Amino acid sequence: MKKAFRELLKRKRHHLFWSSYALLLLIAAIVGALGGLLSAYAIDLPQVEQLQEVRPNIVSYVYSDDGRVLGQFALEKRILVTYEQIPENLKNAILATEDADFFQHSGIDFQRLFVTVLRDIIHGQRKGASTLTMQLSKLLFTGSEKTIERKIKDMLFALEIEKKYSKEQIFTFYCNQIYMGHGTYGVASAADFYFNKLPEELTLADSALLAGIIQIPERHSPINHPDRALTRRNAVLTRMYDEDSIDAATLHKTLPEPLVVRGKNYDQSPAPYFVEWVRQYLEKNYSTQQIWEGGLKVYTTIDYDIQVAARRALGEGLKKFDKEGHRWAGPVENILDQGKVIDTYFHPKWRQIFYEGQMVHGLVMESSPKQARVKLGTYTALIEPEDIAWTGEKRVDRVLKPGDIAIFSIGRINRAEKTIDGLLDRIPEIQGALMAMDNKTGAIKAMVGGFDFQYSQFNRATQALRQPGSLFKPFTYVAVMEAGYSPSEQVLDAPVSFRDGLGRIYAPENSDKEFKGLIRIRDAFALSRNVPTIRLANALGVERVIEVAHRFGIQRELPPYLPVALGAGELTLQEITSAFTAFPNNGVRAHAYFIKRVEDYHGGTLEEHQNAFEQVISPETAGKMIYLLRSAVEGGTAWRARSLSRPIGGKTGTTNDSTDSWFVGFTPRITAGVWAGYDEKKSLGEKVYGATLALPIWIDFMQEVCKDVPVEDFENSYTSMDLNLAQRKVAEDGEEPTPVPWSVEDIPAPPQ
Repeated sequence: MKKAFRELLKRKRHHLFWSSYALLLLIAAIVGALGGLLSAYAIDLPQVEQLQEVRPNIVSYVYSDDGRVLGQFALEKRILVTYEQIPENLKNAILATEDADFFQHSGIDFQRLFVTVLRDIIHGQRKGASTLTMQLSKLLFTGSEKTIERKIKDMLFALEIEKKYSKEQIFTFYCNQIYMGHGTYGVASAADFYFNKLPEELTLADSALLAGIIQIPERHSPINHPDRALTRRNAVLTRMYDEDSIDAATLHKTLPEPLVVRGKNYDQSPAPYFVEWVRQYLEKNYSTQQIWEGGLKVYTTIDYDIQVAARRALGEGLKKFDKEGHRWAGPVENILDQGKVIDTYFHPKWRQIFYEGQMVHGLVMESSPKQARVKLGTYTALIEPEDIAWTGEKRVDRVLKPGDIAIFSIGRINRAEKTIDGLLDRIPEIQGALMAMDNKTGAIKAMVGGFDFQYSQFNRATQALRQPGSLFKPFTYVAVMEAGYSPSEQVLDAPVSFRDGLGRIYAPENSDKEFKGLIRIRDAFALSRNVPTIRLANALGVERVIEVAHRFGIQRELPPYLPVALGAGELTLQEITSAFTAFPNNGVRAHAYFIKRVEDYHGGTLEEHQNAFEQVISPETAGKMIYLLRSAVEGGTAWRARSLSRPIGGKTGTTNDSTDSWFVGFTPRITAGVWAGYDEKKSLGEKVYGATLALPIWIDFMQEVCKDVPVEDFENSYTSMDLNLAQRKVAEDGEEPTPVPWSVEDIPAPPQ
């Protein structure tokens, strides 16, 4: 019995020996294989020594002349910060939620990793065990692919990173790299986007909110999901209390704070056409990497407040004209007619952050005589009778029906309750442009290239070639003054005709179809009489008029025909506005410019503007022209501008069939030009002239620009002359059209 027991024990020992031996061999093999695998991964890993030298993509900013941001160019919207610039509350909030033992572990938190693995095995819970250093590895080197290989590489990278850099450096790298939602990267960019604050201005609640976004930015966005963001923020505050970062009193004081975020739309620039113009300029002079990744600082000439006034005046003026000339034409479309479902519909234009003043497509969910409920993305607007009053209807359901897609202007936004104060609106068919320049320097202070950049990116201030009509006449009269004429001399306003080289007859007319006989040059200019102007141009030679225009900076080739003297050529608003600045500047034209300085990320100057000036007419001629241009305001076609109650000079312009409406005017300091019309050349309607469309927009703009500017007179003008023309009021249709061009047939024969 004992022998049998000893044999059994011997066999068990033998079996245990070989089992243990086999297990040790297996463990050795596994360790060897794992070591080999880790060695292979380690050999394949990029070096991390240059991590400190790696600069992530940085935003390039476009600034106004007072340092406010007009726009930006970026692949990743990021603002870099140092460790010292990150506030303690934000540091503690990030550590409490992402890696509480960051300053104790060596890159891998083995205890946390072991607990996480056990939870995965026992409970099937998938909890993250990545440290901040491992997350940094994922951001910079390995990507977001969920594989064992990537996890191993993250660990190896984390160990290497921890060897090379201090904890403070690693934390700073992380805070500058992490994605924070809505295209923003890094905590500083997120602070600017969500709160319009610098990092040091963040409150405890702000910091907790930002820390809460990191886990899943799309899910915890306070813009798209304020309820989730608030819950997450309070969870972060609780974690901070658990980690002894804040005390109980601070926790209970902060938890009830409401969720307040701003939500900056990066396209919400007051100067989108201008920013695009800057981008086009930069692309000609700098590399794509410099512009979109290098953090350029572009300092421009734009006056932020003047630009805001320009955009508002042009937009409101065009909308007013459009609504006065058109009745409600119905919605853009009705999705029910297309077989779509209201509850699940999502418009492509809703993939943006809404802001006050924006025009957005809205879906009518339901309507009644007194109210319509409209969906705008994740927001709701209630449209009442006063919000549709401009249509002429009083019942809401006669204008808006379920399923309708229409345009709405956004008023006040309540992001917490997801509601919007909306107004039924429409995108005007008419377009326009406005440009303002400093007379002394040529600096462009405001530029608007169209009604709305999101609907049309074509810049009508710099790209559109249009006939200026009577706006061109000042160049004709410059030639007249340079020939020795005086504004008080007389010219004949009587029928006249001319033949061109092909024998065709040109017989100009005045807009009122009447003739005044002998008339002073001053009156001929102020009342924009065509026939006297043509007589003067013919006496001098149209070539002299063209030479004057080119001297003033008009770059286009102008045909050497008499109608050019009345504005039959083509030019841009930028050219004509720049040209007019010479009149109030003693005949000196300061070359137009819009970029003052470009700096690199480190503040080094890459280029700086040098002003350029050109004496295009004598001070004496400039004084005569100021007198004539002021007479157009005091008692001529631009009489409405007298409402500004300050010295002003300017000229209206209208083309044949009223296809283009112009006004360019100036004070001693600033010159501004306005153009309005359709992109395709069609009539604006009967009795629509420069004096009735462009001029009111200009006046609205200048009222804002001049409201705090002292009244001052021109340095050089014929003040001894009588500017008080007879108190006659030009009729609503008192603007002169461009003459019939040479190519038009059936011109009546002149009287014998």
